Amino acid sequence: MNLLAGKKVLVTGAARRIGRALALAMAAEGADVAITYRGSVADAAETVAGIEALGVKALAIACDVRNEASVQAAVAAAVAQFGGLDILVNNAGAFETAPLEEITVEQWDAMFETNTRGPFLVAKAAHSHLKQARGRIVNIGSLGGIHPWATHGHYCTSKAALHMLSQTMAKAWAPEIAVNCVAPGMIVWGEVNPAYEHFAQKTPMGRNGSAEDVAAAVLFFASAPSFITGQLMAVDGGLGL
Repeated sequence: MNLLAGKKVLVTGAARRIGRALALAMAAEGADVAITYRGSVADAAETVAGIEALGVKALAIACDVRNEASVQAAVAAAVAQFGGLDILVNNAGAFETAPLEEITVEQWDAMFETNTRGPFLVAKAAHSHLKQARGRIVNIGSLGGIHPWATHGHYCTSKAALHMLSQTMAKAWAPEIAVNCVAPGMIVWGEVNPAYEHFAQKTPMGRNGSAEDVAAAVLFFASAPSFITGQLMAVDGGLGL
């Protein structure tokens, strides 16, 4: 359908896993796609090859979303390569399991640096370009930011903050930029992991989610009318109900 034909997209943390699926899905709809990666050089090259195989332009940029200078350089590189920016997908994130009473200040701060401050820094760096293009921002939150998980206190809180940041961005940057957030539930990729099957049994739709399910939600927000803004969409098969 080429929903994104001619659009210029930046997806953070897209060398592998869900981020790769998001980048490939947008490329399949006709967008030129730049991705960022931190250490996964080989995976990033593989993702770029997959994007280019779809007949669009691709670019991989080393970037640490925790570092403002690194973020500014990455956004500038994407804009220079493609001649602008229409869509930003803030996917880069961190995940960790830890008992709440054992989480250190360093662990707490590290989680927020990546999951909350990172999207803020990238969106801020991209703001002027997205405003000029009347573009879109899609942040990747989490079901854990809606429902508390006892052994993921710092993760859940950082994602809840990202959900609020998404709504704040939507209000502050309207009408030029539409900002929405996708909150995945239990998402698996590759081979089925028996350790996660009990989540499928709890899920009304009878299965865990896939990266493609998340990509479909991101594509919706990336191509939807700009009148849809400030929304949080759970992609969880009903697990959060």
